[in-house]
Amino acid sequence: MGFTPEELRAARGRLVPDVAAPGLRVLFCGINPGLMSAAAGYHFARPGNRFWPVLHAAGFTPRVLKPAEQEEMLAYGIGITNVVERASARADELSAEEFREGGRQLVEKVRRLRPRWLAVAGVTAYRVAFDDKHAKVGPQECTIGDTRVWALPNPSGLNAHWSLATMAEEYGRLRAAAFAEDGATPDV
Repeated sequence: MGFTPEELRAARGRLVPDVAAPGLRVLFCGINPGLMSAAAGYHFARPGNRFWPVLHAAGFTPRVLKPAEQEEMLAYGIGITNVVERASARADELSAEEFREGGRQLVEKVRRLRPRWLAVAGVTAYRVAFDDKHAKVGPQECTIGDTRVWALPNPSGLNAHWSLATMAEEYGRLRAAAFAEDGATPDV
């Protein structure tokens, strides 16, 4: 998936539509779309991003989905959105106010869709969006209505603190919690 510099520049500010439905087990939430994702129109479309391999390794999907197959997530009881909707080259181009406003909008979306878990892929983004400076990766104390919240490591290839294996382990903990609540297992 190659894009010209002009195509990537033109993707700045674009939105990538949510893959979501009411009553999901887990609604994953990225920070914001990168330019490659916005140009492609799919979440986590940048080669080297580990989101799709981690979902599979953690047991959420039966195989590694391609970004263009993102709609298949719904069949597995999972979906995806972003804290901040607009695309940028880097997350550090976003202001704290954009994160806070994105967090407010995310809360409204979660109240409307009522997933069992909201999983924010990026603990730093979670801290700013939810004004929780001391949050750590894992389940959070806060809830949004009946929705529990989990902060996950950012799957970006730039996040060298987490290997694919350790990231899959953390995502797997979320999967176990999300599907063990009523004795269900993911249909993968």
